[in-house]
Amino acid sequence: MRNIRLMIEYDGTRYLGWQRLGDSDKTIQGKIENILTQMTRTKVEIIGSGRTDAGTHARGQIANFKTDSKMALSEMIEFLNRYLPQDIVVKNMEEVPERFHARYNAEGKKYSYYVWHEVIPSAFERNYSFHYSEKLDFDLMNEACHKMMGTHDFIGFSSLKKTKKSTTRTIDELSIQKEGSLIHFTFVGDGFLHKMVRILMGTLLEIGSGSMELEAIDEVFEHKVRSDAGMTVPAQGLFLDEVYYRE
Repeated sequence: MRNIRLMIEYDGTRYLGWQRLGDSDKTIQGKIENILTQMTRTKVEIIGSGRTDAGTHARGQIANFKTDSKMALSEMIEFLNRYLPQDIVVKNMEEVPERFHARYNAEGKKYSYYVWHEVIPSAFERNYSFHYSEKLDFDLMNEACHKMMGTHDFIGFSSLKKTKKSTTRTIDELSIQKEGSLIHFTFVGDGFLHKMVRILMGTLLEIGSGSMELEAIDEVFEHKVRSDAGMTVPAQGLFLDEVYYRE
């Protein structure tokens, strides 16, 4: 049995997210599994490094699947990219050890979030950024980034209710870069809770625009209450850039 790892790039605009849904074929996982099943003529299930929400994009989603097929990797990648929709592309395929698991072996992730910071929206960037026209204090947002970095219980910055699983995560990098009318936020950490990046982003924007105090971050960490944090920004500005594994 071969274990094959894929690196996948996708535009999530038309899809209901990564995870396969029983009542819809509008998912990334579902589209890829359908083509793999046609290719190998046996039912194939793929394991992703994690879910992405409806509208979220990926430059470097990682997944793996197991197969008895003897088809060469070069033929597989050619087949997949021929029959997949044009907004889903398999960038790379490689054979990995049998025990490799795209989700359980992931040790960290890198996300980008883009904000279109102009009074007038962009017709071209509307599916790949969040239009936000409020004046922003970048010094204050950078202070907020430093407060969010490090190891904390991030349940207050997530959509999760109480859970038995640990909600402690470590953010190693949270940076802001102005790229013309776009503001590029980079998040690197050992893992992210459901909607955590989007809620951190909403909090940063509300602090930067003056509608939330910088100290609110400390209160969220202390009280662990979602309503103390900022808004959940839309999914279309979010990109999964990279998933990290131990070599």
